[in-house]
Amino acid sequence: MVFRSLGFRRPEVDPALADRTPPGQYLTDRWPVLHYGSIPRFDESLWSFRVTGTVETELSFDWAEFQKLPMTTVHADMHCVTRWSKLDNDWRGVSAREIIRRAAVKPETRFVNFICEAGYTTSIPYETFDRDDVLLALSHNDERLSPEHGFPLRAVVPTLYAWKSAKWIRQIQFMAEDSLGFWERYGYNNHADPWEEERFS
Repeated sequence: MVFRSLGFRRPEVDPALADRTPPGQYLTDRWPVLHYGSIPRFDESLWSFRVTGTVETELSFDWAEFQKLPMTTVHADMHCVTRWSKLDNDWRGVSAREIIRRAAVKPETRFVNFICEAGYTTSIPYETFDRDDVLLALSHNDERLSPEHGFPLRAVVPTLYAWKSAKWIRQIQFMAEDSLGFWERYGYNNHADPWEEERFS
């Protein structure tokens, strides 16, 4: 398993962009690659996506079925716990609320768990997932996601540090109780609010 990061420049924050740049962050025009482990190989014939947990209707899609779901575009900034911020991203994919509607999430739901390739997980509050700027993305800035950035499917949760926007998602599990994810078990803050600099617990 390898932890890999590509460098980025660290300019002073333009005062005009200060209200969009959380404390301790630096702007970058690039999109650094940051992940733990190897990039999974995508096989269209084997790929599937499931929705489980505290729902009335569990869902399952193969690759062709998932691409036929209604798509939406979200314009949002991205903030990484390693201190870079990339502004003005256009993401296209399936909205979180489309998943909520189709699965008929139960009232006791309080958390959402992203379950990814190689067993990686991270969770967020249900109220954070149930926003109009959260989606499951297939493309970024009018181009299909590259494998290193999560192709075929990644979460986009703009209000939290980017490790909560999990790559290579294969399942969403709605839950009444929280479950700490991979990085959270290693000491990362489970709330992950960049404006409060919630980097570590």
